[in-house]
Amino acid sequence: MTEDTRDDDLPPKEEPQEESLFEAPPIAEQERMCEAILFASAEAVTIKDMNARMPHGCDAAEAMVHLRKRYEGRGVQVVKVGDAWAMRTAPDLGFLMQKETVETRKLSRAAIETLAIISYHQPVTRAEIEEIRGVSVSRGTVDQLLEMEWIRFGRRRMTPGRPVTFVVTSEFLDHFGLESARDLPGLKELRAAGLLENRPPPGITPLSPSGDEDEDDDEVIEGQSELFED
Repeated sequence: MTEDTRDDDLPPKEEPQEESLFEAPPIAEQERMCEAILFASAEAVTIKDMNARMPHGCDAAEAMVHLRKRYEGRGVQVVKVGDAWAMRTAPDLGFLMQKETVETRKLSRAAIETLAIISYHQPVTRAEIEEIRGVSVSRGTVDQLLEMEWIRFGRRRMTPGRPVTFVVTSEFLDHFGLESARDLPGLKELRAAGLLENRPPPGITPLSPSGDEDEDDDEVIEGQSELFED
């Protein structure tokens, strides 16, 4: 006489593992793919965009680790710009590109101060910029920085009027060779470069007779450091 075997007594069945129809290329080949993408792109490319372009199973993040190491010490370097990657000329070889410069625009003192305040206090509203500077910010100054794509509109503040905020862009970081805003120079470096002045607090000595935009806002600063040149 045989006993009936219940389903509960049987060992659990193993579910078949899903097999990929495609095998990921070797990491060296993935590295070459990332290199080709960065070389052909005029803008920085994120890891997500690389993975979307590469074959199934590729790991662009791992490939970029090898690619960045391989370019160390070369004339062209693989650099991180925010959360994206790009190929850029080595900083010490930048002088070789000077002949290709058609025009160099210099920012007014008002634009420099506005850009510095946004860089270090982002996200920041126009009212907050004016409070820090002690004078009003002209619309032309903000429009110039927006046109250069060094700043952009951020999220609106959840305060009365919901004022818009300003933040720096990846183009700004890329232009100055910064990986993130945390790499910005300190106050001592800015003062040494002539980008900040030891001005008295607002209310002690007025910055201008009218209290409005500086009289030299539209004046180009002679001998200005290249840190804020386009």
